[in-house]
Amino acid sequence: MNTPERLPRKFYARSTLVVARELLGQRLVRIEDGRRYSGIISETEAYIGMDDLGCHARSGRTPRNESMWGPAGYLYVYFTYGMHWMLNFVTEAESFPAAVLMRAIIPQEGLAEMRIRRKNKPDRVLTNGPAKLCQALNINGKLDGADSLNNQSPVFIEKMPAIEDQYVHTSPRIGLNTVPEPWKNKPWRFVYSPD
Repeated sequence: MNTPERLPRKFYARSTLVVARELLGQRLVRIEDGRRYSGIISETEAYIGMDDLGCHARSGRTPRNESMWGPAGYLYVYFTYGMHWMLNFVTEAESFPAAVLMRAIIPQEGLAEMRIRRKNKPDRVLTNGPAKLCQALNINGKLDGADSLNNQSPVFIEKMPAIEDQYVHTSPRIGLNTVPEPWKNKPWRFVYSPD
């Protein structure tokens, strides 16, 4: 079986909304100790620049969000609520802070270990949230700032067939309860519903 190619940098160096939509159906891969863990991306959210009051860049450049200002295709991994890691892929031009949050995947490889890491939760809730998928794939802050295009990167995305629009819907981003309009309800969450 041929291994699919990784998405190229030019894929990420585009409009964040386009990238967030087109990441649906692609394969997120984590390599750890020579083993592959992967899943098809089924939910993403876009965060775009300092004007976006739902985005970490709204307060300017900080040590926490430094990776968000990096080259397209780099990882932005941050800690939230004192307990959860979140995985993002940086988009657009370098020095413009934008990224796509990985909200959910459909597990494919490494399910046995994912189940252990998720304390034997049912498969339907194994990776259906940004913190859950990071726990299942053992993604943490050590990966912040890594270049997913580097051949040695333990986290990257493989190119898979595009998802047709009929299987995609959009909605407001999750958890932005205190963010003012119009940012609170911008339809910048993209969901792949294969059924």
